[in-house]
Amino acid sequence: MPNSSVTEDVIFKAVAPLHDPRYGKDLGQLKYLQDVCIQNGNVDLTIVFPAPGSETEKEVISQVRKVIGALPGVKEVNISSRIDISSSSSASTSPLIPEVKNVIAVASGKGGVGKSTVAANLATAMHAFGAKVGLMDADVYGPSIPKLMGATKPPEVTKDHKIIPPVMRGIKLISMAYFLPKDDAVIWRGPMLHKMIQDFLGVAEWGALDYLVIDLPPGTGDIQLSLCQTVPLTGAVVVSTPQDLALEVASKAIAMFRKLKTPVLGIVENMSHFTCPHCGQRDDIFGHGGAIQASSQLGYPFLGEIPLSSVIRERSDRGEPVSLDKSSESEYARAFQEIASNVAGEIAQANMKAASNISIEIE
Repeated sequence: MPNSSVTEDVIFKAVAPLHDPRYGKDLGQLKYLQDVCIQNGNVDLTIVFPAPGSETEKEVISQVRKVIGALPGVKEVNISSRIDISSSSSASTSPLIPEVKNVIAVASGKGGVGKSTVAANLATAMHAFGAKVGLMDADVYGPSIPKLMGATKPPEVTKDHKIIPPVMRGIKLISMAYFLPKDDAVIWRGPMLHKMIQDFLGVAEWGALDYLVIDLPPGTGDIQLSLCQTVPLTGAVVVSTPQDLALEVASKAIAMFRKLKTPVLGIVENMSHFTCPHCGQRDDIFGHGGAIQASSQLGYPFLGEIPLSSVIRERSDRGEPVSLDKSSESEYARAFQEIASNVAGEIAQANMKAASNISIEIE
């Protein structure tokens, strides 16, 4: 007969000291365990993770199963898991996008570093993890998201002037490219850009999203300022190449977000290196490790590096983000998936910290 001492409280106490290395916290602090059911020595429970794409999920589940299984009276342990993506308190209170949990800006200090490619693959990888994702192209001077996503269908406009974003690969999209004649140029002043940002956020029907990824134009101009003034951002991802000059310019973008009181989630190094497809030799064409060093010096996480490759370029030209590739042998897909996982993890940690601060203030 099962030992009657096996209770929900005993299980929580046994599991509490276990550690999730992704967040550097004990499970007791993270409150992962839910729906605990104990019957005839069988323990059923659910582990709820706060962000998708974690490489530590299997490790955590294994630890929990081992510890509970060793308790007296336990015959079998059945564990299911799910993701409950945490919400940024600032983003979720925005009247323009009340159902959007987190808003991520993808930025760069200058053009030509592959920022839009990173934004498209970040959104695609997050959706592949199971998240509800939207992708907003705010780069009005060079809108490229529809091409990168292979999304040619324009948005619908309802009778009450609401914009229904088209859905491509499960991701809701909006872009200035849909509203401009082909090969036309945008020559707008600040107030017009601000109105565009407000419409893309407040008039577009985004619905419930875990993440809204926003591709910003390069530099530190009116759109960046308008966006930060219009909606609270969960954080910004800054894209750079390994070159010293590019990193110097990226530092200016980071300085801008600091002044606008927008958290910087970390730095991505694009075009990190080139691997010859014939001989396998690696060539650091633009240098290497600059973004890692800059991240360390500036005190921000290094989110990952993306190789320079014609494969990424060809897939982007076809509107097929390389992060869609499920092959474990695709280093390019793995690179973007790792970055998406790291971004999701940084957001979860920031949201945990914010929730903890609110709890302290209430007490």
